[in-house]
Amino acid sequence: MGTSSLLKLQRKMQKTLDEDRYQHTLGVMYTSAALAMCYGEDLQKAQLAGLLHDCAKCIPNDQKIRMCREYGLEISKVEMEAPYLLHSKLGAYLARAKYGVNDEDVLGAILWHTTGRPNMTTLEKIVFIADYIEPARNKAQNLDQVRKLAFYDLNLCVCQILEDTLHYLDSGKGEIDPMSRSAYRYYHNLFYEIEDKGNSLTV
Repeated sequence: MGTSSLLKLQRKMQKTLDEDRYQHTLGVMYTSAALAMCYGEDLQKAQLAGLLHDCAKCIPNDQKIRMCREYGLEISKVEMEAPYLLHSKLGAYLARAKYGVNDEDVLGAILWHTTGRPNMTTLEKIVFIADYIEPARNKAQNLDQVRKLAFYDLNLCVCQILEDTLHYLDSGKGEIDPMSRSAYRYYHNLFYEIEDKGNSLTV
């Protein structure tokens, strides 16, 4: 997708999203682009995924449920209790069906940008992180540290974001999708394995 197509899609998002969500979307798109340049990921894919990651966010929750049922998208118990979580899978569906995106890397980045998942692709990690650290974000704990980590080590940054998010949600601030716990265990264990291997080499 070229620059002109991205600009056209950007105008569509401006009409689809409320102003705050649109400004957040631009922040995620630009931050995804910066991370893509840092880690050698496809720049246009990163911009496209960032631009569309919240394309279903402003759809009312009851309509999200109806649309997921209509399109045959599975709704988990947690998603029924917290329908806002559906915007990721619904967004991935709309990116393909409404906005003509067929790139599986881009669709995966949209699908997993909220919960994360074990063993994410580089693009998935980029959009997951960009959603958390884009310039307008200012409420998350350890944000300065996380922003530095983002340009140092993607895996370590994902692990820190998941840890902070789960700590926040465990305090009663929201529902936790089981995939987020699985993702955290994966990345947490990844660093323990690295540490163990490092220790074994020095013995």
